Amino acid sequence: MREDNFLSLGGNLTIAVFGFAGFALLARSLDTDSFAQWVLFISGGSFVEMLRFGITNNGLVRFLSGASENESKALIGSNTVISLIVTAIIAFILVAVRFLFSDTIDNSGYVLFFAWYPIMAFVNLPWNNALVVLQAKMNYSKMLLIKALNSGVFFIILVINTIALNLTIGELVMLLLIVNGLTSLMCVVSGWDGLKLISKAEKRTNKKLLNFGKYSVFTLIGSNLLKNADILIISISPLGNAAVALYSIPLKLLEIILIPLRSFSATAFPKMSKASLMNNSKELHLLFNTYSGALSYLFVAISLAFFVFAEPFVILISGEQYLDVNAIGYDIVNIVKILAVYGLLLPLDRMTGIGLDSINKPNVNALKVAVMLTTNIVGDLIAVFVFKSLEMVALFTLVFTAIGIVLGIFFLNKEIKISGKDLIKHANMFYLELWQKVRSKKGSLFTK
Repeated sequence: MREDNFLSLGGNLTIAVFGFAGFALLARSLDTDSFAQWVLFISGGSFVEMLRFGITNNGLVRFLSGASENESKALIGSNTVISLIVTAIIAFILVAVRFLFSDTIDNSGYVLFFAWYPIMAFVNLPWNNALVVLQAKMNYSKMLLIKALNSGVFFIILVINTIALNLTIGELVMLLLIVNGLTSLMCVVSGWDGLKLISKAEKRTNKKLLNFGKYSVFTLIGSNLLKNADILIISISPLGNAAVALYSIPLKLLEIILIPLRSFSATAFPKMSKASLMNNSKELHLLFNTYSGALSYLFVAISLAFFVFAEPFVILISGEQYLDVNAIGYDIVNIVKILAVYGLLLPLDRMTGIGLDSINKPNVNALKVAVMLTTNIVGDLIAVFVFKSLEMVALFTLVFTAIGIVLGIFFLNKEIKISGKDLIKHANMFYLELWQKVRSKKGSLFTK
């Protein structure tokens, strides 16, 4: 079935399944310190990649949605130029920081990140650029191929390692670099990443992407920090590396909840952007209400399942070693339940952000995220340094998300009239249409 939403869902599901299973293998095979280093390597890398790609990604998707062929080539070329320059700057900064503070870093949980990420930043650049170009072109089948190759090959390596190799964490990172290199090579050879169009870049399109990106980069960095600030603050708190390893388990489970949200958001953004560029407010209103309402319904079911079956999910990903509250000092099941409630809030938070970017209001979206991030950081600091509680860290996640929803609706309502009645109406229509199409075995979702 070659429908956009399902192909996008398939790509994110592929990454999540392999990532979830690989995470479970590492949690079982690595000691606590090594596992914490791996978590910080991945978290740190995710943050830096938001910085790299946040500058151009959303702008590229928005402007390519309605661009001519020549304009598309110039935009893709500019994206390649900007991402190369930003990658070089970030790599230089990381190498310089490690050189200046080598003793401190070598004795911290971030040693893997500073040692290897400057190399990883260049190695994974082509395939990450390919993903955003393909998203803008709504070519989700090729995106699925890239994600399956990159995630699947490394998962196979982890399985072999668990059964027979027993490699060190440093050797695993080197193999991850090789896998990313092969994926990037495929994208370069296929011409999906835009490297061949680098000469088409123009000052005009560079400026166009950067003007949009100066806001969207903060939004993406802020969004990433909203996910990773918990881990980063816990890592520098008195709670230590053991708490980092423990809290990363509920966060990994949360990634399962995020699969459909990421998938449908990836298709919603270019569609809503195109409607905005064409000044089709009716279509924009319909898309927002349909996606927001349908996802909200879906997340009620998903969050309920995670709340009820929190303990079995913890055992599935990490075994029973983290369930003994007396031994570890924290109730990981309660943390999972709190984050399951958080899942109920995610669709409206994400869709209001996408809506603001779609109508060319990245500055307002950045303000929304800034308020959420400030609330989260203050809350996390209080939770870990005053209460010394991981449950409080999770509770503050609910607080900042609720604040984000209120702000998003307030700002977006000036352009797209939002009402609970419309969300429910379009969600009901969506699922009724879906049921009819399933019964007749024809048609597709979110098409007219």
